[in-house]
Amino acid sequence: MIDSFHRIKRLPPYIFAEVNALKAEARARGEDIIDFGMGNPDSPTPEHIVEKLVETVRNPKTHRYSTSRGIPGLRKALSAYYERRFNVSIDPDKEAIVTLGSKEGLANLAQAITSPGDIILAPNPCYPIHSFGFIIAGGAIRHVPAGSGEGNFREEFMLALKRGVAHSIPKPLAVILNFPQNPTAQVVDLDFFAEVVDFCRHHEIYILSDLAYSEVYFGDTPPPSVLEVPGARDIAVEFTSLSKTYSMPGWRVGFAAGNETLIAALARIKSYVDYGAFTPVQVAATAALNGPQDCVDDMRALYKERRDVLVESLARAGWDVPSPEATMFVWAPVPKKFSNVGSLAFAKQLLTEAKVAVAPGVGFGEYGEGFVRIGLVENVQRIRQAARNIRTFLAESEPSDSGKAA
Repeated sequence: MIDSFHRIKRLPPYIFAEVNALKAEARARGEDIIDFGMGNPDSPTPEHIVEKLVETVRNPKTHRYSTSRGIPGLRKALSAYYERRFNVSIDPDKEAIVTLGSKEGLANLAQAITSPGDIILAPNPCYPIHSFGFIIAGGAIRHVPAGSGEGNFREEFMLALKRGVAHSIPKPLAVILNFPQNPTAQVVDLDFFAEVVDFCRHHEIYILSDLAYSEVYFGDTPPPSVLEVPGARDIAVEFTSLSKTYSMPGWRVGFAAGNETLIAALARIKSYVDYGAFTPVQVAATAALNGPQDCVDDMRALYKERRDVLVESLARAGWDVPSPEATMFVWAPVPKKFSNVGSLAFAKQLLTEAKVAVAPGVGFGEYGEGFVRIGLVENVQRIRQAARNIRTFLAESEPSDSGKAA
């Protein structure tokens, strides 16, 4: 019966559900599963942020409805963050809005700006809401391949954008960017953003950028913001989140900043569907942005250590995976021995036989096939244990296609 609803019919079965079901069954049997499948930070939220939440929630005046656009103090804190991090001045009243995480913000913006049949250029593979948020809103997706990391990424991406415009009727409404990218961990420089902005301004296409992993980087050069490009705010809006930066995934607080028209459209939709995040959460988020930032350095060091241990341990186990420059994920090619069965079957077999959960690449789009995403969400001891399990698995197990998607 559920498939009789129009919007539901446009959503394929959630492919991660198969791995999640196997994981739940294994844990119900008492098996110890080392779970790299979900990008769910395991570190506690920094204490000064928690203390501000507790302090604020004791004031009964903060228990009333908040405001869907976000409290002024938090929007000012976001503007201050953009000023010090990117040297970009954001008007907190017209160019910024608080969201219930970047996922909600992007989905509601899709509802605000998408008409039935509008075409969106979205990377593939991608975080599911980047494409399905617009499918739910009635749009059509034209995929921009962004998966293997082989060749000249910038040239291939721009060529795909040009093809998308040349072969789309009507002209694309918007292009989705997500760098550093989930799931591939691909990073880009400011010159890349400048070329995309120039192209999209010429063709009058909006840019919707997801910068959720802006602070999870491991080199000397921080990832840029598309809003650093002169003229970008004529067409671009950018989503950020506190989930990864401050280990606040369950708090559900993020932002959109940039083009005044897009921000106003998102604000109009949100005024009908929510009253904003709980005020104490917003006050605590303000403390996160305005307070000491050593916790961000600690977060970055933690993920770097886990990345290095994972890559080195898997190499010793016989599985060579690339070391990402950013994000909390490793985008790993399926071992050659298992390449013929596909990423879903491999992920299910890895879970069943090695007791290690990963996310199959095909769950992020067809161009994610042949890869799995490994989240850096277990401590180093667990990572080393997983590598030992995987080493035995690779040496002793034979590929099985019983887990292939129908």
